[in-house]
Amino acid sequence: MDYVNGPGRNHLFVPGPVNIPDQVIRAMSRNNEDYRSPAIPALTKTLLEDVKKIFKTTTGTPFLIPTTGTGAWESVLTNTLSPGDRIVSFVIGQFSLLWVDQQQRLKFNVDVVESEWGRGADLDILESKLASDSAHTIKAICIVHNETATGVTNNLAKVRQLLDAYQHPALLLVDGVSSICALDFRMDEWGVDVAITGSQKALSLPTGIGFVVASPKAIEASKSAKSLRVFFDWSDYLKFYKMGTYWPYTPSIQLLYGLRAALDLIFEEGLENIIARHNRLGTATRLAVEAWGLKNCTQEEEWFSDTVTAVVVPPYIDGAEIVRRAWKRFNLSLGLGLNKVAGKVFRIGHLGNLNELQLLGALAGVEMILKDVGYPVKLGSGVAAASAYLQNNIPLIPSRI
Repeated sequence: MDYVNGPGRNHLFVPGPVNIPDQVIRAMSRNNEDYRSPAIPALTKTLLEDVKKIFKTTTGTPFLIPTTGTGAWESVLTNTLSPGDRIVSFVIGQFSLLWVDQQQRLKFNVDVVESEWGRGADLDILESKLASDSAHTIKAICIVHNETATGVTNNLAKVRQLLDAYQHPALLLVDGVSSICALDFRMDEWGVDVAITGSQKALSLPTGIGFVVASPKAIEASKSAKSLRVFFDWSDYLKFYKMGTYWPYTPSIQLLYGLRAALDLIFEEGLENIIARHNRLGTATRLAVEAWGLKNCTQEEEWFSDTVTAVVVPPYIDGAEIVRRAWKRFNLSLGLGLNKVAGKVFRIGHLGNLNELQLLGALAGVEMILKDVGYPVKLGSGVAAASAYLQNNIPLIPSRI
């Protein structure tokens, strides 16, 4: 059947794709251009320099690849590693599991470290592996910074501390798809060798650009890596960078102009202010969940995510039914539980171009749906808890002071 839009706006509270700012939509509303004309390389040069700022790197080399986060994963692996290389990779949820599946299909020797879903990466096991690897057989550590299936954020600074403590040369490869430009991320300071994100997450663009930023060490590794690669080969990009034309393949002109507008908005708000805003949204959501008498899937505070909260439902309630009803009744899009937590959780995304009043509306919708499915929630309880926190913590908009 054809679905007709409901009145008002769709309330998009999945952890990506996210709301697109009106300024970005307007910037993308344009005709195609010749990407070999002088205009697009000039635009691309500014984009590459500004992308480095959101990764907090001065030495990294950025690549804007026409792909999704999955393609960016593949680009990272095939450019830095050779088939048979031993890598340590953590499974803490659905997306880290999918990355491990890709690593195995690409014929790497994957040393999988599994944690209970809802817990962070087991860094004690990593330490024991590094301590026993005096021959440096481990070529890379692969870790998801923020696992959206469970709402867990890993401590990347500690991973770097362990590598340094054992003077281990393994590459640190990071999936920052749902963290970069929303959570604190410091590529240079934490010694991250390659990091990725996707345009449809905190950058608040449509899907279609995979952002890959590689350290000098990773670029050097790419010169001897033996994995097959064609479309994702960094050397093709580097060749066109030297030529000053930048694009080995046809880019989306519209997305490039959208990215320019998105970055301008980010710098106008200020990256640190954006990170603080996401912390407010995450904290408010967690307080609402607590007021409802429900539990966070994330088991300890140190791992709480500020971009998504996975809410555990009682055994007599199907989390998927909450998601279905929210969309049907209130035009509210929530995230399903995935794989091991399917039906056991529903997810509230609070990521990207989003403010506090929008979040309060979503929390009100969740309360009504909880009541619908038979959970004895007191209407207004979560909204009140979130409002009480936000009322005391939302700063004035800087330009309106």
